[in-house]
Amino acid sequence: MTELLQYVANGLVSGGIYAIVAVGFITIYNVSKVINLAQGEFLMLGGMVTVAMIGMNVPYALAALLAILIVTLIGVMMQRYVIAYVKKASPISLIILTIGISTLIRGLASFIWGKDAYALDPITSNQPISLGGVNIAQQSIWILAAVLIILFLLWYLMDRTMLGKKINACSVNPMAARLMGISPAKMSMLAFGISGATGAIAGIVIAPLSVTSYDIGVLLGIKGFSAAILGGLGNPLGAAVAAFILGIVESLGAGYISSGMKDAIAFLVLIAMLLVKPSGIFGERSVGKGGL
Repeated sequence: MTELLQYVANGLVSGGIYAIVAVGFITIYNVSKVINLAQGEFLMLGGMVTVAMIGMNVPYALAALLAILIVTLIGVMMQRYVIAYVKKASPISLIILTIGISTLIRGLASFIWGKDAYALDPITSNQPISLGGVNIAQQSIWILAAVLIILFLLWYLMDRTMLGKKINACSVNPMAARLMGISPAKMSMLAFGISGATGAIAGIVIAPLSVTSYDIGVLLGIKGFSAAILGGLGNPLGAAVAAFILGIVESLGAGYISSGMKDAIAFLVLIAMLLVKPSGIFGERSVGKGGL
């Protein structure tokens, strides 16, 4: 029983990372209807920029904050200077464009930092916490805390603030929002900025548990996107739940079947669930492109 609980705990940690990435996907999709496949690169940049800043003797907390701000700015610039100029393109063209941006960012990261892997020190301590025989790294708690804080802040922003109401208006009907004096372009830039910030946070909290490198965002981006689809594209809570399911299934598969098969097992479950319910666990919005 302890072994099972350990696998579930490990799966919750992995699911937490996928959840943060998935929320980034959905934040952009809800406002602009763009599926940003460069989301994984935001995660990579968060970790790599933090490592670079610490290497320049910048204090840990300040380095992390600067990394989040830089990646947020990159997200805003991506929308302002790339996505906004092709707003009449088809959804498939926009997806291919974001793949191109992802490849460009990854190539630049490889040029700047090389192909070596880098590690960050844990935010608190390396000493694991034991709960009923289940060992949990303290950094894992930071990951789960980050998920909960991000979900709460996004809920509060969208449901309790005027800015959130403007974002929702652009999501529902960009033309009507424009007639009411709301700029869909600015709301889209905000969404890309939020997505960049959440991706950077994910990259920072995961780096102490594993390592970070120029290509770490590829697989994590795919997992996050899978969670977004499984939970129902456009539903942040559904994506978070799906991400935890994906992480637990992956961990159980690695523990009881084969660690080499963990990714295949997770995606097989994903395919099976989507065959049963194509709209995702909580239902999805139709994929398309609204006003930018």
